[in-house]
Amino acid sequence: MKLTIERGALLKALAHVQSVVERRNTIPILGNVLLAAGDGRLGFSATDLDMEIADATPAQVENPGQITAPAHTLYEIVRKLPEGAEVSLGFTGADPRLAVVAGRYKVHLPVLPSGDFPIMPTEGLSTPIVIDTGELIRLIDKTRFAISTEETRYYLTGIYLHSVIQDGRALLRAVATDGHRLALAEMPAPEGASGAAGVIVPRKTVQEVRRLLDDAGETVELQLSPQKVRFDFGGATLTSKVIDGSFPDYTRVIPQENHRIMTVDNALFAQAVDRVATISSEKSRSVKLSVEAGRVLLTVRNMETGQATEEVEVDYGGDPFEIGFNARYLMDVTSQIGGETTEFRFADRAAATPLLDPVLVLDPTDVGVQYVLMPLRA
Repeated sequence: MKLTIERGALLKALAHVQSVVERRNTIPILGNVLLAAGDGRLGFSATDLDMEIADATPAQVENPGQITAPAHTLYEIVRKLPEGAEVSLGFTGADPRLAVVAGRYKVHLPVLPSGDFPIMPTEGLSTPIVIDTGELIRLIDKTRFAISTEETRYYLTGIYLHSVIQDGRALLRAVATDGHRLALAEMPAPEGASGAAGVIVPRKTVQEVRRLLDDAGETVELQLSPQKVRFDFGGATLTSKVIDGSFPDYTRVIPQENHRIMTVDNALFAQAVDRVATISSEKSRSVKLSVEAGRVLLTVRNMETGQATEEVEVDYGGDPFEIGFNARYLMDVTSQIGGETTEFRFADRAAATPLLDPVLVLDPTDVGVQYVLMPLRA
């Protein structure tokens, strides 16, 4: 194998694939990237056995062939080369190393046979579903913060991507929850998405997809099966196993009868929560909201560090009540709001004691998102 490639193109392709490679591997081949040269292109593949990312870029190929080389080392070498450099990659059977040459710089890297590199099968995938890139970014950004990090509840450690029919409309919906908060974002279902298999996309896959979307074109092609999901970004492709489990019936925890509505300036409210939470216990970060006509009083009490309060004006005209939240969860949700105001919908039962019912949080500027927060004891 022998070829010449521009440093920028090589770096971009390596950046797309190398992040899937784990820093520590018990299987040596999984620490390598597969390089396949031919037909005026250099192809790249990397995998951790659960996910595979592939990309390709034009190159001047003198001798076709393929080999694997250490992914992170090769990426760091190329990253440190001067911009605009022409990089030569060469491998022959006479020298069992990959030669990387750029100007006066030369390095030889250990290799492993390409025949040992595992390739993820793609049979059984659906026909491609074309999704607007901006909409897919929105689905991910509005929900991924709520993905659970508790591996014992593995079925919550991803985004549940599925289609639904609501009010006669076909929707593509993304949902994530950790049991304390829930995030839902939806969009009109693209052609072919209605009736497609619902899948739980793992957290690592979600992170890699989101990173690759920054370099994607206007649309992304999505293919689904009960075992796998595949994203085609118009150059790079990502194929991943999905989580083998059943996502819970999340619709049961979304309040339908919360008619006690409080509207608040999102930025002012988030800043107030952040300020009073400074002295809160790191474990619970509990903040109490005392809501009454025209205002909400935020209070944090900590036996060791004292007490903090702040009052914020709100649009609310109902009976007063109290409710407690984890401050970090409140700030996570408010950080997703795109407009100037946030709408909180509380249970409208009589509240002689602090409310403990789920709270619905809405963004008035985006009807396709919903958030649910479980209260704490105030």
